[in-house]
Amino acid sequence: MQLLWLLLPLTSVAAKEVNDTLLWGAYRPNLYFGLRPRIPQSLMTGLMWFGTHDYQSFSRTRHSCDQGDGLTSYTWTEYDTREGGVQVIQDGPNNVKITTEFLKVAGGDHGGSWAARIKGEPMNPDKPSFPSLIFYFGLEGLGGIDMDTDEDENGLEGDVKFSGSTPELDDFTIRIVDGPHNTPKTEGPHAHKFAERIGKTHFIGQPVAAGNIWQAKEVILQQIVKRGQEIISTYKDSTPPDPSFVLQLPDEIYTGSNLYAVQKSFDGEFQFDVFFESASSKQKLSATTLDNGIPALVNTYGKRFQSVFPFPSDYNIAKRDQIEAFSKAITSNLVGGVGYFYGTSIVNRKFSYEWDEEDDAHTGDDGETGARLTEPKALLTATPSRSFFPRGFYWDEGFHLLHIGEWDNDFSLAILKDWIDLIDDDGWVAREQILGEEARSKVPAEFQTQVPNYANPPTLTMAVTAFIARVKKAAASSGPSDQDLGMDFGMGGVQEVLSDPAERGAVPGAGSEYLEPEKALAFLKSIYAPLKRHYDWFRRTQRGQIKQYGRVARSRTEGYRWRGRSEQHVLTSGMDDYPRGPPHAGELHLDLISWMAFFTGTMKDIAEFVGETDDAVSFGEIEQAILNNIDDLHWSEEKQMYCDVNVDNEDESYHECHQGYLTMFPLFLALLPAVMWSPFGLRSLSVSHPQFGTGENYWKGPVWIQMNYLALRALYKKYAAEDGPYKARAQEIYQQLRDNVIKNVFKEYERTGYVWEQYDALTGEGRRSHPFTGWTSLVTLILAETY
Repeated sequence: MQLLWLLLPLTSVAAKEVNDTLLWGAYRPNLYFGLRPRIPQSLMTGLMWFGTHDYQSFSRTRHSCDQGDGLTSYTWTEYDTREGGVQVIQDGPNNVKITTEFLKVAGGDHGGSWAARIKGEPMNPDKPSFPSLIFYFGLEGLGGIDMDTDEDENGLEGDVKFSGSTPELDDFTIRIVDGPHNTPKTEGPHAHKFAERIGKTHFIGQPVAAGNIWQAKEVILQQIVKRGQEIISTYKDSTPPDPSFVLQLPDEIYTGSNLYAVQKSFDGEFQFDVFFESASSKQKLSATTLDNGIPALVNTYGKRFQSVFPFPSDYNIAKRDQIEAFSKAITSNLVGGVGYFYGTSIVNRKFSYEWDEEDDAHTGDDGETGARLTEPKALLTATPSRSFFPRGFYWDEGFHLLHIGEWDNDFSLAILKDWIDLIDDDGWVAREQILGEEARSKVPAEFQTQVPNYANPPTLTMAVTAFIARVKKAAASSGPSDQDLGMDFGMGGVQEVLSDPAERGAVPGAGSEYLEPEKALAFLKSIYAPLKRHYDWFRRTQRGQIKQYGRVARSRTEGYRWRGRSEQHVLTSGMDDYPRGPPHAGELHLDLISWMAFFTGTMKDIAEFVGETDDAVSFGEIEQAILNNIDDLHWSEEKQMYCDVNVDNEDESYHECHQGYLTMFPLFLALLPAVMWSPFGLRSLSVSHPQFGTGENYWKGPVWIQMNYLALRALYKKYAAEDGPYKARAQEIYQQLRDNVIKNVFKEYERTGYVWEQYDALTGEGRRSHPFTGWTSLVTLILAETY
């Protein structure tokens, strides 16, 4: 299969993409279940449901993932990027457990076909369960859809079939097929008056303006409300009919419809299948496709998961089977949370805070100022939280790709390349990718506008170094050494003494085309120029002042300051409310200079491999200068820690020291300060700090898993592996910290049904957004010791 096209913007589907298994996916992660292809304007599908045990439940129709829905849990138990997956949704308020099964069927010239099964049962069989489900599909852009099944004003019996065509997908059909044992609700007030409609499939076809298919829920429910109001109005002086007889689609198709919805209502257990068949595949799908395909998918997924993310044999832990299922679920949710977004974003090229105004704010060639909509762009990206952050975040994505890359190398590169393609001519990429009105609908207005002199931690470089490591591992497993292949990458041999991943299972990502040296080289060459432009943008726009304020350092250029901070927040750093001291144009930030050291080392590694030898020498010199200045500028002899640097009212430079995550950035970690330790993981701020747990308390104490992952990785790969005076202590700390993180995240998953954005610094309880299967899913890598 030709996969190079996956690393380029997708504008059309041609013969070279035959049997592509990555075109379709659950790429609408903001929905409980929504499928679409990676095509900017194309077919989008979604599922919604409500209970008919009372009328109030209709106002709480489930569609977009929302913490306010009060679902007990929803999780992909298995999700493979190329095969499909299984999701279990526990809706306690409506007493229904819904399972969505999704299976990709490769074949033909237009991205293949797929099948979906939606089935359910009461969570509590002793209580009533009367769910009404609506499956819809809408078409943006060129093409059309028609319902082939003859209309009936009282609903339809049997299969419902639609046919459609678009320039990219060509001809296709969509069929909705009932399961064998569905039972409708037949009893209730005035049931006899609705006998002709009970148990039928109801439908609507509606024209929707371009760009508004994402508002399908409102469009569809309005039709149910309109019909319901007409019926209820005739029962003003008597008991109204049962909700299941009233809350139905009107069974009408309007001319020019590009949005269709099919509704089915049940009493107790139910099942129905949806088949999307590409005409070019010539393959007929049926219930047997799912009957056989889903168990095979689950079985294959389990075996592969054990190979890629195995438990170390010497790791003793209670509930081993349950923890393995948990690890599979958080991996599946990360991958199943990948979305495809397309649309405009809002950029303000002139905004700055007062302490940034000494810098020349960038202005467009036409002198424009103020917020403006950009040209539409596309992005394939993992999302931190399907309910709260269903969009792309630069700071998060590098951590996402560490995990995704181990599971599916080429898929991770497709995501990485999309982010690289967002780097503009100046070298900037927005830290939040809020593309299109659907994405903006989930973002408070004050956070929608992006500013081109604001950065975010360059974590994409972690994805690049992880890719290089996978290439090296694949080359080693195939026989020749790195030196034989000319592929040292400047990384040297990293000793891993705590356990040997090569002895625990297959090489991660084995079988990937881009783990081959030649294709790895081609990929790195394709991203080198824009990544270098991005690197130069960081050094140009985030540079801090050194020679001013009497600072002495071996390099007069390598100091850095986050732009775009406010009095209380440095959102650009990623550690929003972490204590920083008062804003000042002369401050220097320890975490940013540390990221720049890492970024520089990554650029040196790539330059060496792609043959840019002069660049490699230059990067090496800059890297050493940065490392020198971390000591010269940021080490506080008084506090015996690395700190931010600030300027007082007398224009004197001083260290701004707050013992917490920030102080650990340069080393991660040689020794762990005891005051940061908790039974649940490293706290973001020392419990002895006067600001611990105060104010917003976002980064002032809570435990964050991605930071604990960085600490564990540093211990595992360096401080517990290399000879030194603290090697034995580092190994001991590593084991205890790893155990604490795993046990607490799993404990909270069992207790609440979710993984969380952060964990309470004192109790370990999950806090804030959930499910948060972005970087919290790194627990899988921690379990498997894949660093």
